[in-house]
Amino acid sequence: MTDLSPALAAHEWIAGLEKGLSVIEAFDADHPRMSATEVGRRCNLTRTAARRYLKTLAHLGYMGSDGKLYWLMPRTLRLGHAFIESARLPKLVQPHLQRITQGTEEIAYLGVLDGDDTIFLARSGSPRHTAAGYWPGTRVPAQITAAGMAILASWPDSDLDDWLKGRNLTAYTSYTLASTKGLRAALKVYRQQGWALSEQQLDLNYRGVAVPLLDRNNQVHGAISVTMPINREATDHALQRVLPVMMEAAKGLRALL
Repeated sequence: MTDLSPALAAHEWIAGLEKGLSVIEAFDADHPRMSATEVGRRCNLTRTAARRYLKTLAHLGYMGSDGKLYWLMPRTLRLGHAFIESARLPKLVQPHLQRITQGTEEIAYLGVLDGDDTIFLARSGSPRHTAAGYWPGTRVPAQITAAGMAILASWPDSDLDDWLKGRNLTAYTSYTLASTKGLRAALKVYRQQGWALSEQQLDLNYRGVAVPLLDRNNQVHGAISVTMPINREATDHALQRVLPVMMEAAKGLRALL
């Protein structure tokens, strides 16, 4: 299912917490430094309200400021690090990622879906690629990652329809699936075959292969994936080399999820 958030009664809702978190989330690669006016615009807050939230977050160590502009401080990493350290899924999957890397000599990942993006929560790197690939916490648009497409392909049609509805898909290369019609057709194939393939959709000459992580009730919890340069081998050969190892890992995890 796409939304696992429990229902919340109005009297239990803390609006200030929601707004404070939205201020933190307003900062990204395109908006690394902003004024209170800019933050207010992005968070639908008045300048005065945005400034109060920013000053409070700065006092707590989550923001830096020169008096006019604000930016995130390293303390914000505690929020994501706490999740990775305490979450069950990354710990459960990590040994299997190690075995995938040992069996394929490729970087192996655990990815989950969050809104528009695939978030990579764990990885097991190959000694050949120590500085390459995604690191835990990296977000990438879901429709261009093998992991994201493996997860989407495992959703019920109604959830997939909701996700695709009104969505504008960005083309990053000439190979990107940038139409909902094309993406839907690809996801149908991936659902039938039980794995997903992404080639040159974000970076030219790179390939991703992913297998969904399904529990005994066929609910999807994420996906395991590997990435590799394309120029080393043909697609069929790459799939023959990595898929059996990945499918075995997903099978082993199925009973544990």
